[in-house]
Amino acid sequence: MEKRLGKGLEALIPGKTQEAATGARISKLKIDTITPNKFQPRKKFADEKLTDLKNSIKEKGIIQPIIVRPVEGGYELIAGERRFRAVKDLGYEDIPAIVKDVGDADSLELSLIENIQREELNPVEEAHAYLELIEKFKFSQDEISKAVGKDKSTVSNTLRLLTLPGLIQEYISDSLISMGHAKAILPLATERAKIRFAKRIMKRNLSVRQTEELIKQRLQKTSKRTPEKDEHLARIEEDMQHFLGTRVKVIHGKKRGRIEIFYYSNEDLDRILDLIRK
Repeated sequence: MEKRLGKGLEALIPGKTQEAATGARISKLKIDTITPNKFQPRKKFADEKLTDLKNSIKEKGIIQPIIVRPVEGGYELIAGERRFRAVKDLGYEDIPAIVKDVGDADSLELSLIENIQREELNPVEEAHAYLELIEKFKFSQDEISKAVGKDKSTVSNTLRLLTLPGLIQEYISDSLISMGHAKAILPLATERAKIRFAKRIMKRNLSVRQTEELIKQRLQKTSKRTPEKDEHLARIEEDMQHFLGTRVKVIHGKKRGRIEIFYYSNEDLDRILDLIRK
């Protein structure tokens, strides 16, 4: 499958001289001919924001058209689901739309880009969208990084959120804890420990910095050290855990030893290998 990356929304929104080149056109489409995007990465829509948008549309109209693609029996939404929902709720019969003939991978990419540019995806929704690009359309993390305009390390860290227990993912989606908090929790060894610490963060309203310090102390206390493991080795273990963003054990013997690095998914392993290679 050909993967055309990094176009951004400007590639879909034609200007006066751009329309013929992009193959896009602006039309007024009947609301009942448009179906929602099956690849929509955004799952949560705040009622308050939707109400504000409806009030704005009633006063000023629709300033920016939605983006759709032709499908059998009508059109499928690519970008602009909030605008589509608002207009539908208001009882409008039609909506201005840019019609663009794109495939499934481009549809997901463009929907993802629009939501990221508008800062409307929570980190877990963003992570699931990245995973869908990887699993369904065979994108690499490098390709996703170029498509959404973010560093590969940012994409990797976002994907790592999916290794957290589902309850913690819900906390992130509901903005009860931040991505920074979640990243700090990741090195903890068990799901139970992660959940308990997440609840502690919320109960005590801990900052990310406070969370990192407390987890650092916890990892020091829970590390099983042999009598030969001195402060120097303990510091090496601690430094490696912070650098790699995962649990690390250094087992030291009289003549030999080993280092155990824990990972929680194939993507997590790739991320750790990238850090080691660098």
